[in-house]
Amino acid sequence: MKAIVYGDNGGPEVLRLVDRELPVPGPGEVRVRVVVSGVNPTDWQARAGIAHPKAFPEVTPHLDGAGVVDAVGAGVDAGRIGERVWLFMAAAGRPTGTAAEFTVVPAGQAVPLPDAAGFDVGAALGVPALTAHRALTVAEDGPRRLAPGALDGRVVLAAGGAGAVGHAVIQLARWAGATVIATVSGPRKAGLALAAGAGHAVDYREGDPAAAVRAIAPDGVDIVAEVALGRNLALDLAVLRGRGTIATYANAGDLPVDWDVRRMMVLNARLQFLVLYTAGERARAAAVEDVAAAVRDGALPVGERHGLPLLRYPLAGTADAHRAVENGAVGKVLVDVAP
Repeated sequence: MKAIVYGDNGGPEVLRLVDRELPVPGPGEVRVRVVVSGVNPTDWQARAGIAHPKAFPEVTPHLDGAGVVDAVGAGVDAGRIGERVWLFMAAAGRPTGTAAEFTVVPAGQAVPLPDAAGFDVGAALGVPALTAHRALTVAEDGPRRLAPGALDGRVVLAAGGAGAVGHAVIQLARWAGATVIATVSGPRKAGLALAAGAGHAVDYREGDPAAAVRAIAPDGVDIVAEVALGRNLALDLAVLRGRGTIATYANAGDLPVDWDVRRMMVLNARLQFLVLYTAGERARAAAVEDVAAAVRDGALPVGERHGLPLLRYPLAGTADAHRAVENGAVGKVLVDVAP
């Protein structure tokens, strides 16, 4: 089979297209013929040695993808062969991610993909959708699970609403009944956030964004899903309601965080840091179940008209796909593995 591998950490140039033996699923595992592989920031960060130390002599990257189960290991129902699936955390603690014609994962990390959902949708789930679910379910007074009606009456602020996680936050929050406000950095990104389903888009670089958010939500925001804590904490605190939650999954720009401790104490604010790897099995399992339900409901479409442009690369062009993500491409970067 064809696979992308790297043996040393470094830039995109360390990625090589090679031939490798077809992997064999072990007990409790499935082998998936990958159709589309999704690329996330954590993928290039792992390749570069930023996210975590390289644990294997050779690594096939990418956590997310979608395809068809073509073999199962001992203890797995053979009826799953032929099943369309989306994959998450494929390369987490394993040397074989989705940037290959076939990959092997624990059976629970291959989630059934409805016939109505394309492989592009499946490959765009994983890290973004599960992270978004976690951000929306950590509030002190909020739900631990998402479903239609779970966020009725709540206001969610999606910081960076045109990014992959922000896009998933908007879609999941709307599916669960929330009023969604997105902060964006220009008209094009505002259009994408609104296309994703946000009720409002506020340009944080123009005028008084806090006043603009407060005009929409006079009582304040219940949950902020934050991508750039150092840049946005002052704005978040200006619009957060008492006992509100800031769930931060990144610090884009790596700016220092200026803590307003007194303000946070007065608000009884909750600041929740999160990353998918260490969220815990129970939280991840709940996220998978709820995201799968949202997919069945058709709540997580992708593509330009749904607010998430798709940028496509062939398997041999995976290095260019990494460059696109590393350079801040707007939209979801996908690698087409199979025709």
